[in-house]
Amino acid sequence: MRMLVFFDLPVVSKQDRRAYAQFRKFLLNDGFDMIQYSVYGRIVASRDAEEKHSARVVANLPPEGSVRMLTVTEKQFASMKILVGLPLFQEKKVNADQMLLF
Repeated sequence: MRMLVFFDLPVVSKQDRRAYAQFRKFLLNDGFDMIQYSVYGRIVASRDAEEKHSARVVANLPPEGSVRMLTVTEKQFASMKILVGLPLFQEKKVNADQMLLF
């Protein structure tokens, strides 16, 4: 499964920019990859892992702005169409005969 986090945070004041930077840094440190600006995703192996990372995101929410989370299956994520641009390195497809080591 994939967890996707979408956010739109204010960056008007110095405090806002700091909260934005801290939230973004948290997502990267928690294993999320940037799919595009303000959209981050990570692979989770089970519902338990999804609940764990969901709780971590909630615990690190910034004080203002809009943050949303969506969990989709790998099949649903793979059916996403890229209309403009190229897939990121993290999005390259892996053949069934290849093995990933984490």
